[in-house]
Amino acid sequence: MSVKEQAVDLEKIISNYTRKDFSSDQDVRWCPGCGDYSVLAQVQRVMPTICQELKIPRQNIVFISGIGCSSRFPYYMNTYGFHTIHGRAPTIATGLRLSRPDLQVWIVTGDGDGLSIGTNHIVHCLRRNIDVKILLFNNRIYGLTKGQYSPTSEVGKKTKSSPMGTVESPINPLRVAMVSEATFIARAIATESKRLQDILLRAAKHRGSAFVEIFQNCNVFNDGAFDSFADKSVRDERVVDLEDGKPLIFGKDKDKALMFKSGEAGLDIVIVKRKEVDEKDLVIHYEKSTSGFLPRILASLDERKFPVPLGVFRCIDRPMYGDLLAGQIEEATRTLGRGKLMEHIYSADTWTVD
Repeated sequence: MSVKEQAVDLEKIISNYTRKDFSSDQDVRWCPGCGDYSVLAQVQRVMPTICQELKIPRQNIVFISGIGCSSRFPYYMNTYGFHTIHGRAPTIATGLRLSRPDLQVWIVTGDGDGLSIGTNHIVHCLRRNIDVKILLFNNRIYGLTKGQYSPTSEVGKKTKSSPMGTVESPINPLRVAMVSEATFIARAIATESKRLQDILLRAAKHRGSAFVEIFQNCNVFNDGAFDSFADKSVRDERVVDLEDGKPLIFGKDKDKALMFKSGEAGLDIVIVKRKEVDEKDLVIHYEKSTSGFLPRILASLDERKFPVPLGVFRCIDRPMYGDLLAGQIEEATRTLGRGKLMEHIYSADTWTVD
């Protein structure tokens, strides 16, 4: 078969992918009702579209995880995968992506795995703009180890490891991504299928580090953690859906908006009724804003007082670490020639240990 015929054959295979092609033969072992089932289903559903639009064969997709309930994910995807060690999935993924730039690499982690022992690994992966896609499942609890408070648990949370309530301020995953200069940052709810699929597709298409926080219910140890805004009966009044180039409006009748107001304490964000303000004064959300000013404010809103922003916070272009590194290697090879390993090893002082 010629190269052209092989390419045509591969394209035909990719165009015929379905969800079933990405579902492994392993029994899914999460607690009944766990939000992880929904995330898995949406990833499997969107994978055929990702492969078709990016022309990626299934064998060029890898899922890498650390430790936790979410980290069982690679077993359930019919792709290549690696179940690594606690918090180190970004490290393994970085090495793989740099050595195999033909692969699309996904990282699946949780709030305990990724934001406790794994925090520094996520930070460096994002700041370097490694071309990987990070899915952080946030249920605000340690599920696998049976209900201890996690880095994202709210102040006062009573758990097995905090019987009188936590006294620690929680980590905000999106703010970590913001200060790490991730080039794609988004947030979704596990049960909102279509919205989650849209974000997953956009993350896949993005060139650079993509960070997606997914609110995921743990119905055993932290049931209803997001009901105050995710429940259908209150969602319209408690969520602001981010749309590029559009104002920050919400409410069942889209009658409310978020605006900036100058006061004694400086510039602040407030909730206003749309009929009481001039439409031209409404705050417009721009994903490609390089300052990151508005996304950082939106990521920091107190969900007890403000609607919870969902959607894409930031999507910008920045040179990728892999491309910059490849450029240096190419330049060194061009100016110095291709090196020889053994000559390099014996080029300096050597000694023998008897």
